[in-house]
Amino acid sequence: MYRIMLADDEGIVIDSMKFIIEKEFGDQCEVEFAKTGRSVIELAERFRPDIAIMDIQMPGINGIDAMKEIKNFSANTVFIVMSAYDKFDYAKEAIALGVLEYINKPMERTKVVQAIKKAMEIIDGDRKKRSDNLLIKEKLETVEPIIENGLIYNILFQEHFEEDVDNYKTILGVEENYGYMMCIVSGDSQEGNHMTNAVGSSVKMSNHYTEVREGLKEFFPCKVGSVMANKIAVLVPYVHPEMDYNARIELINEAREFIRYMRKKVDISFRLGIGGVKPLKNLGESYKEALNALIATTGSVAHVDDLPIGCDYEKDYPVDMEKSLFEAVERGDYNEAAVHAESFLKWMDDFDGKNLMAIRLKVLEFTLQAESMAYRNGGMTYRFGSRDSYLPEIMSMSTIGELREWFLNKIMISCQNIGNKRQERSTDTIETAKEYIGNNFSKDLSLDDVSRIVNISPYYFSKLFKEATGENFIEYLTNIRIEKAKDLLLNSDIAMKELCSMCGYQDPNYFSRTFKKNVGLTPTEYKEKCLGK
Repeated sequence: MYRIMLADDEGIVIDSMKFIIEKEFGDQCEVEFAKTGRSVIELAERFRPDIAIMDIQMPGINGIDAMKEIKNFSANTVFIVMSAYDKFDYAKEAIALGVLEYINKPMERTKVVQAIKKAMEIIDGDRKKRSDNLLIKEKLETVEPIIENGLIYNILFQEHFEEDVDNYKTILGVEENYGYMMCIVSGDSQEGNHMTNAVGSSVKMSNHYTEVREGLKEFFPCKVGSVMANKIAVLVPYVHPEMDYNARIELINEAREFIRYMRKKVDISFRLGIGGVKPLKNLGESYKEALNALIATTGSVAHVDDLPIGCDYEKDYPVDMEKSLFEAVERGDYNEAAVHAESFLKWMDDFDGKNLMAIRLKVLEFTLQAESMAYRNGGMTYRFGSRDSYLPEIMSMSTIGELREWFLNKIMISCQNIGNKRQERSTDTIETAKEYIGNNFSKDLSLDDVSRIVNISPYYFSKLFKEATGENFIEYLTNIRIEKAKDLLLNSDIAMKELCSMCGYQDPNYFSRTFKKNVGLTPTEYKEKCLGK
């Protein structure tokens, strides 16, 4: 259905146009008309026409000025102008307004029909575009919460690679490199620093998740996680690496307003904790701060920077450098760890190189922390007395150069233990798998069977096996079986059916096809070629 508005002060013109439209388009169109500029504007405001066929010269407000007014509230209306005057200035101004057609009176029926059909095509295109956009928006509204929750889950549980976070940022349109976490906790009521009926309220919050999510989006430029127990983790991207006092106060006020708003909207009590600003990859720490802020106070809103929790550092202490060092150690990456260790030693020397005792203690602290990581990752065996020489050794050192050499050696050992142990585990797993395949290839062998033997999930085993051998499991097993078949073909006279069974194939036809696919010849052709028959 198309809404068409006719604007002309001549009744005969309106009657003619209505006749043409009704004869050509039948009940496809709903037609209304007006005869003055003012009444045209009022009609358009009520009728919201898809197509407006306008005479330029009308009593009162002329057609050009009327179109300008109508475009202010009905931007999608397609205009067709008609006039008894062939005036260039009018035509030029009509074109500037985006008019589809400029038709001179007396109007030819074919030109009118062509213009209306052209307008209908534009309207159909706009409608389809709007429909497609609404469909995309609807799909995004379904998918976006899943993607947002994926980003938050990956960051909180450290189950991500740098490219994963970058992909999430691109999809969600996050341009900031920093952010802070908020934790929404629900309950029936608040008692001290905790909420009552956590289990029941988690069900309630799940039922009202859409309202809570929409409320959060209204108050904060945030990404919202799913309900976990009676909590929701919320990520707020932030431009700056720190938040100043005024911004923090404004954020806390907004958070309080959000709590009041949600209490009125749903029958649930809420508290909200806010962590500090961190790089995106370290937002797990910000979430812990948000939780700790709620534990440390009984207020409905708590910001970590308002409370005496966490660790404050003196000005210029290289916190990020320290974190980068231990992230490299945890990966077993000595080269990167050594770079950060060197940088930290240089910072200590520049900051207070004369305070050798403080440098000794920091070197010892970092060494013990790196070794603890190696113990946790299974790369070292802990022995109670294995480090009783450390303190005498560093106390005997009188220069930063000596401490540097000792420190880098300990970091290297920790990294090597972590890296080597992981490599050893992978190597042992693959060798065990290959041995089992070699002894059982004649059986009906599957990836699940072998992954069970090495006690690793099929998904991870498949990935590990491909990385180690360059082949996936099926390719490797097939190659073992084909090589065995080649040997039997050339060195025995057993029947083909028995040969197939010995190589793990129950169907001779399938065996023959597989053999030819891998060797280029059928088993018989291969035997004849190799034996010169």
